[in-house]
Parts: sequence; structure tokens; C-alpha cells
Amino acid sequence: MPKLAYNGPVPEELGRPRKLIWLVDSLDRISSFPSAVRQQLGFALYQAQVGQRHESAKMLHGFAERVWQVRADAPSGTYRAAYAAEIGEAVYVLHAFQKKSTSGIATPKRDVELIRQRLQLARRLSGTKGE
Repeated sequence: MPKLAYNGPVPEELGRPRKLIWLVDSLDRISSFPSAVRQQLGFALYQAQVGQRHESAKMLHGFAERVWQVRADAPSGTYRAAYAAEIGEAVYVLHAFQKKSTSGIATPKRDVELIRQRLQLARRLSGTKGE
């Protein structure tokens, strides 16, 4: 297995990790991904917990709160996880999926709708209001 190297700046102090809350089937889905993908997405979510942003993180537009999507590539395809880090005191993992399309980078509408529904659930669980 190749060694992974981090070439970014070393933070002086990491924030205390925020609680990670897995919504609906997001943990089951990530658990079914290949090991290397689980490691990459797990590290990206840990970075969100300590207030950092993973190099693959991209903001999804069209939501009241900031929703981030991280990506991991494997020989079997591209995998993504969407999360919200600015709702209450936790990081909410909204959805995880394998991108099936081989053309285009857009997140499929079905997955965007699932993310939207789960964002509403995250707001209810945290007691905050939104879109």
C-alpha cells in the first residue's frame, strides 16, 4: 500500500474535535466502500471536526447552510460524502454515495434531494432553523 503524504502547512494547534453525527444510512454506506476510500473520507471528516478543510472539499451550492462534499477516487469509481459543519455544535454527515456517471462532475439530482432532506433533519436535531 502506498504511503500517504501531507504536504500542506502544519497547524500550530488543532481544534478540539466536534461530535460527528451520521444521519440515516450514511455510516452504513461509507462502511461498504473500499478500505482506501473509507480512510480518505474518514480523514476528510476528521478535518471538518477539527475546523479544517480537506483538499478535496467543495461547497455545494443551493443550500441555506454551507454543505461540503469530499471526494475519494478508487479503481472502482469515485465516492463522495456530504456534510454540514456549521449547524449547532456537531458535524453532520448527510449522505455518502458512489458517483455512477462517468461524464460530468455534477452531483446527481437524486443525491442533491437526499442531501436537502437530511439537512432539514440535521436542523431539527440541532434545534436550529434554516431554509
